[in-house]
Amino acid sequence: MNSYDFKNQVAVVTGGANGIGYSVAERLSKSGATVKIWDLDIEVARKAAETINAEAIECNITDWLSVKTATETSINSSERIDILVNSAGIAGPNETVVNYDNEAWDQIISVNLTGTYYVNKSVVPYMKTNGYGRIVNIASVAGKDGNPNASAYSASKAGVIALTKSLGKELADSNIAVNCVTPAAARTAIFDQMSQEHIDYMLSKIPRGRFVEVQEISSMIAWMVSSENSFTTGAVFDLSGGRSTY
Repeated sequence: MNSYDFKNQVAVVTGGANGIGYSVAERLSKSGATVKIWDLDIEVARKAAETINAEAIECNITDWLSVKTATETSINSSERIDILVNSAGIAGPNETVVNYDNEAWDQIISVNLTGTYYVNKSVVPYMKTNGYGRIVNIASVAGKDGNPNASAYSASKAGVIALTKSLGKELADSNIAVNCVTPAAARTAIFDQMSQEHIDYMLSKIPRGRFVEVQEISSMIAWMVSSENSFTTGAVFDLSGGRSTY
């Protein structure tokens, strides 16, 4: 396992209480970072934080005031934010567009896309003040290819990709890298929101013949948020096991 030195750096991981976010938070903490887990479920976040020597901060990323409060809490306790990983997200129901529930659509866009926008918007000014930052937004291969019966999720993750490209260009003249990853599905709690038919469909599309492991995702992200990633920005890093080759 490659090792990076994150001592004296402060990392915020949204949705860090479980799944991909927890794996990232654990990896960064073990590498010396001061980690802040932002999560809606504060009790679960506190338990997760205890296991990796992190700080749990309650945050509803769909609420701008909540995001601002979490940002200020993080700054007040550690004075800076060097690394941001946006992992919070939901899958939503599996249904055709014509039968999709409008409220479910609004919720998925609000969490996956608007929430990612809010967090970036709130944290970036502090990175600009410090003259340094590394941001990774977690998108999905569904945002590239589009999964049938998952229009809201696919659309929200496509939006995350576009947001990343736009923000990366805006900050290209600073020492702030903004990139995203597009993993294939990982077997996490998000599977509980999906039908077995949809899970089988996703697996059938992966040439590797298996789902990605969360440790494989956090391994790539560890490099992406390191100082070694000093040139690439506004880019999409693929983790689809060969499903998408662009």
